[in-house]
Amino acid sequence: MDGHDASKITLRRLSEGDEDRLVAASPLFDGPVTPELARLFLRRPGHHLLLAENDGGTAVGFVSGVETTHPDKGTEMFLYELGVDESWRRRGVASRLIGALADIARERGCYGMWTGTESDNDAALATYRATGADIEPGTTIVVYRFRPQGAGDAEGRVE
Repeated sequence: MDGHDASKITLRRLSEGDEDRLVAASPLFDGPVTPELARLFLRRPGHHLLLAENDGGTAVGFVSGVETTHPDKGTEMFLYELGVDESWRRRGVASRLIGALADIARERGCYGMWTGTESDNDAALATYRATGADIEPGTTIVVYRFRPQGAGDAEGRVE
């Protein structure tokens, strides 16, 4: 252990106007956070992002969630992504972020929260179990990939 103390982190719920803070947290994400996408995410109703910051104000983790509503089910929270800086892992940061997102889900009237992960991601599965999740056996994630608009031929058709 390198002395990081998760009890000293602060959870910050971002909102419109926090784009610079979100862009600064880019190293925690799969790719760079752009100001335009940060602004779009933070201003959309039902989109939530929390940062875990150390006592120096540097982001060391994040969780994002999106509310989804279906006409026969109601509204649930989709835990879209969770990331913690490698040097801060296994210190309770992820659990605190998940708990805070669950609190937002309850506050917003969601009937539940769900996410997906790889079946061999033991660390993620252990974290989700420790925070009260039931792991559903045999689930499969189906993904559709679309080319960006305008990526087709000169007439705008996508092949």
